[in-house]
Amino acid sequence: MSHVKLQDVTKRFGPVVAVNRLSIEIPQGECFSMLGPSGCGKTTTLRMVAGFEDLDEGEISVGGKIFSSSFKKYYLPPEKRDFGMVFQAFAVWPHLNVFNNVAFPLQIRKMPKAEIEERTRRAITYTGLSGSEETYPNELSSGQKQRIALARAIAINPTVMLLDEPLSNLDPKLREEMRFEIKDLQRKFGFTIIYVTHDQAEAMALSDRILVMSEGNVQQIDTPLNIYHKPANKFVFSFIGLSNFLPVEIADNAVYIEGQRDAGSLNVALPSRTQERRLILATRPFEIDIVREGGVRGTVKRVTYLGDVVDYRAMIGNVEVRIQKNRIKEILREGQPCGLKFNRILWYEHQP
Repeated sequence: MSHVKLQDVTKRFGPVVAVNRLSIEIPQGECFSMLGPSGCGKTTTLRMVAGFEDLDEGEISVGGKIFSSSFKKYYLPPEKRDFGMVFQAFAVWPHLNVFNNVAFPLQIRKMPKAEIEERTRRAITYTGLSGSEETYPNELSSGQKQRIALARAIAINPTVMLLDEPLSNLDPKLREEMRFEIKDLQRKFGFTIIYVTHDQAEAMALSDRILVMSEGNVQQIDTPLNIYHKPANKFVFSFIGLSNFLPVEIADNAVYIEGQRDAGSLNVALPSRTQERRLILATRPFEIDIVREGGVRGTVKRVTYLGDVVDYRAMIGNVEVRIQKNRIKEILREGQPCGLKFNRILWYEHQP
């Protein structure tokens, strides 16, 4: 049974449709990420769930209770939704110490003093802030400030946590650490997470399911594994991970890079869509092998070392191909001829 439900939710800003008839169902305890480029509608959707924006059409309900509905002309203000919310900015009060920052939402709810104390100390403990209760934000690191925001959200015992790019202001190492901490907190407390990010690695690491959006429209809702290996369309393939899109032509029951028949044919099965005049071959850089003999002939244009991985750019005529291989393999030099073998590919329609 769904815990958070959006039905045909639409939001317009003047003539621009920011979110277009979005329908999703999120079960209790799921970490659901909304992923997409800037301006795709993911933050607007989160703000409508939080109540910071009202919807123009559709309905939002949580736990069977309607929070916003254009059908019933109903809108529940954000302070009555009891969501935990963590923003991109740390949103800590500089004049309050850690304990009072975390306790503040409970204090304005006029909870009993003993309950405020118990909830606050528990949230501080689980977010790794024990011993910092009397410390002020200007004495803390960025990661500690974001932990205050997490603790404050946890302290109200939310059933739903809304996180809007909460790690984007942290350095890469700390960002990776906090991904796991957020996931551990979710497992411990059992709340539902709706997580907005444009960081693919973040979404893949944290999520049970991912919604990929573009220009206010759903492109795919699926598990991280399926989003990556079974993308619904070319946009999803291009947005998740590194990609090559190569125009091809079919002649004499063989597939060639468009305009590069002299380089040799690709040793791949003919696509079932051969009736289409022009197709695009899509493949990931690590799904291409560099071979001594055979393959499509090309030339190494550039070699870049990325730690354990070597990133190659090869030219097949005037078509550039990106390949990534482990450093334990033989490393080619710039200008060296090479053969390319394409192992796993998808086909898309060529659009001018």
